[in-house]
Amino acid sequence: MKFIVSSSYLLKQLQVLGGVINNSNTLPILDNFLFELNAEKLTVSASDLETTMSAVLDVESDTEGSIAVPARLLLDILKTFPEQPLTFVMEDNNTIEISSNHGKYALAYADASEFPKTVELTDPSSTSIAGDVLATAIAKTIFAAGNDDLRPVMSGVFFQFSPENLTFVATDAHKLVKYQRTDLSASEVAEFIMPKKPLNLLKGILGGSETEVTVEYNESNAKFTFDNVELVCRLIDGKYPNYEAVIPKENPNKLNIDRTQFLNSARRVSIFSNKTTHQIRLKIAGAELNISAEDIDYSNKAEERLTCEYQGDDMQIGFNSRFLIEMLNNLTSDDVSLEMSLPNRAGILTPADGLDEGEYITMLVMPVMLNN
Repeated sequence: MKFIVSSSYLLKQLQVLGGVINNSNTLPILDNFLFELNAEKLTVSASDLETTMSAVLDVESDTEGSIAVPARLLLDILKTFPEQPLTFVMEDNNTIEISSNHGKYALAYADASEFPKTVELTDPSSTSIAGDVLATAIAKTIFAAGNDDLRPVMSGVFFQFSPENLTFVATDAHKLVKYQRTDLSASEVAEFIMPKKPLNLLKGILGGSETEVTVEYNESNAKFTFDNVELVCRLIDGKYPNYEAVIPKENPNKLNIDRTQFLNSARRVSIFSNKTTHQIRLKIAGAELNISAEDIDYSNKAEERLTCEYQGDDMQIGFNSRFLIEMLNNLTSDDVSLEMSLPNRAGILTPADGLDEGEYITMLVMPVMLNN
């Protein structure tokens, strides 16, 4: 097997695929890229058994064959080349030789047959989403997914497709984010839980792209196809908690405030909060929001006053500042609205502007008990 390919084009594609490969693999073959050459098409795959991603590259060749090439070594050498054509030739002594304008480099390759086969989806349902919309949906939710190995269903993002809308939900029991698109729909109702790793890969590749992504899914696997790339991953098994039940319906107290001002204020005040609870107190009365924090152990305290629009009863509510800051940081609107009912019920944070037609974001932040 022999082919010629542009160095920077190859590097760009391999860096994307390299994100799949774990730093330490139980199976040595997973430290490799699988190269499958068929005339002018080179298919390169990377896998960690749970997720497999492959890309089809255009190369100059009239041969075919397949080998597994050490990923780290190949990426390291490609990063050092200026843009130029590289020639790859498979030699008899189990090495693949790369020829550049200035030299030759030989890498030992492994047998392609050891590489895990990509799962074929039997009888999948499918829907298509614009790449940028999918990337946004992932970015807006993934930060709220949990890291608890004991509750694996909460460590992923819940995809809920229906003929009315597409909904994406993530929660770790302290915070919850629901991102919904009513301008998009699927042909039939489907629900599945996507793990974080493939989602982060998709988010990185699809941000700002206009490409249509075809999403196919069945009980156990999902497959994302776009441009020259295909990503297949195993879904998280289990039933997602009923998140609708925890979103409070009646929220008479409504606060509207400038997001950046609220975020910066919460950041400053939280520096003075208790290092274990990260608790900050919001005290709202009339058109004034008072944000305070206190660490009694060290006699540190801070308090700031902001003007806001508020309708409802005067109230005090405590939040974990890390979660609140994370949510405010994830929104891009100028103003946000915080709806509350009681100091022991979750607050609902939504952007007041800056959304597309048919785009909805609901963030739920659980309160912490105030010790008066």
